[in-house]
Amino acid sequence: MIQFGPEIDRGLFERTLDFAEQQVARLIEKHPGYYPVYTKNGKWKHEGPAWTHWCDGFLPGLMWIFHRRKTESGAQDGFWMEKAIEYTRPLEPRQFDRDVHDLGFIFLSSYYRWYQASRDPKLNEVLVQAGKTLSLRFVEKGQYLRSFVSEDSLFIDIMMNVGIIFYAARETGDRRLRDIAIRHALTTRRYLVRGDGSTAHEGIFDLETGAFLRHSTQQGWRADSCWSRGLTWALYGFGSCYEYTRDPRFLDTAERCADYYLTHTNGDGVPPWDFQAPEDSRKQVDTSAAAIAASGLLRLCRMLPDPVKGFYYWSSALHILRTLCEKYTARDEPQWEGILKGGVYHMHKNLGVNESVMWGDYFFCEALENALRHTLSNQARKSNGGR
Repeated sequence: MIQFGPEIDRGLFERTLDFAEQQVARLIEKHPGYYPVYTKNGKWKHEGPAWTHWCDGFLPGLMWIFHRRKTESGAQDGFWMEKAIEYTRPLEPRQFDRDVHDLGFIFLSSYYRWYQASRDPKLNEVLVQAGKTLSLRFVEKGQYLRSFVSEDSLFIDIMMNVGIIFYAARETGDRRLRDIAIRHALTTRRYLVRGDGSTAHEGIFDLETGAFLRHSTQQGWRADSCWSRGLTWALYGFGSCYEYTRDPRFLDTAERCADYYLTHTNGDGVPPWDFQAPEDSRKQVDTSAAAIAASGLLRLCRMLPDPVKGFYYWSSALHILRTLCEKYTARDEPQWEGILKGGVYHMHKNLGVNESVMWGDYFFCEALENALRHTLSNQARKSNGGR
């Protein structure tokens, strides 16, 4: 169970984001035009399978985070915006990519942030098309968006991508898109989220009848275990669904996933790669799951009607971030090219184990920036008499 320390350390978080900027600047200088997935011995550039290129939005996403940080502090920023556009624009053709279930990962981290910065309607058109393309993966009989593995497969990961369908529905007023997103989320809630808030990685369905057949896993220890990154995808993803729909079922699911995480994780807030893995294997943590959890909790805490529980989630997120800043960054290892060490890509294939992973670095920086920005907002409200 998580244990609490002091409140937010602004200096620590600011220094960590400064370090993150240095690492990304170093990456793009050393490997221009390269979109990494995970490090090998601390190095981004190596030979190794990437499968679906699902991480391509995270590197430009980091640049957009740095750009907003600069501009909101009152500084002039030409460098990060220029680089963010340079690395975002090549992703545009993937708005029509029907081979992956990862279009939310790719476009919400990149084009959505670009659109927020510029409000160029052409960028919004790309986002809407990406949502429409992802909706084509919907399997009517099973009521789910199929994974990239096969038509009968539903992944918990897709909860992080369904948001782009909700976004496209909102921007266009297309009720069918909204209905697809809601039905997918309800199917995932019913079959992949257990009663105690833990999650299965994969569900297999009968294509003839649409009936759910069994749990499976590609990444977890076993089909009946709780792979920690999958749990945090659900925590964050169901919270996003609630933001779009205000359906209390999605808020309840996000809370149950959050409570399972906080109850079962290690005391410092960083979980084992799978909560039910054998003891020796459980020693391998996954800092990327911790980063996703922290970012998801920071979003979720602002949606809760109960301020006490909201403060609990806020404090838990800060505790996780403090641990990551103090114990897992590569600040003291000049040869390490990533930001956050201790991540896991694929345990069974021994890929990116105890390494830096792009989604870990992205959600870590997203969470740090959100914590700092919302702390400043709260302080401003207090100084204005609570208005």
